[in-house]
Amino acid sequence: MTPKAFVYTEVAISVPFDQAPWSSINEMIRKQPGFLNKTWLHGHGTGSIGGFYAFDSCENASAFVTGYFPTEPRAFGVAHNTRVFDAEIVREASEDLGSVHYGGSSAKTPGAFVYTELQLSRPFDGFDWGKRNEELRRTPGLQNKIWLSGVSTHTLGGFDAFDTMESALDYAINQFPDVAARLAAAPYTRVFDATTTAEASRQMLSPFYL
Repeated sequence: MTPKAFVYTEVAISVPFDQAPWSSINEMIRKQPGFLNKTWLHGHGTGSIGGFYAFDSCENASAFVTGYFPTEPRAFGVAHNTRVFDAEIVREASEDLGSVHYGGSSAKTPGAFVYTELQLSRPFDGFDWGKRNEELRRTPGLQNKIWLSGVSTHTLGGFDAFDTMESALDYAINQFPDVAARLAAAPYTRVFDATTTAEASRQMLSPFYL
């Protein structure tokens, strides 16, 4: 099923991923209304735990981040971040860059993920994503991209798969800040190791590992 909403989560905890109780958490998440798939996230340099989810509606995605999800970090006694994004308005732009969530495919599994978000409010249908996609196609190591548009906030962002950690870090550290500067917006970036979370993500039908 084509997703109607995406959810990003990150929990303020630092643990090796093989010590995280991902198997039992997977069982609980699969029971959540409207859940389609999840890609587990493990922070590079931080050891944080998170996820990138697809849902069948914005309503079910919002219910997830306000109902079930807070119980996970509460059990560890730590804070967390969550975001809900409109998956319909970004479909064409994401398909244009081969997003696996809309039927695209990749020749190899990713080595790293980069999450980006800009501190600005700009409706996606008024953003020249075509021009930006042309730039992104020249980005070394970029395999595919999901554009993100915040529900209610209209923040611009992306969830990008890279072939290696080196490519992901170069984009997050050296390239994306220049993009943010052109838009006069503060950037929020995270880099995640895609190799440590492969098994857990496959169990949750992540399209990055199929």
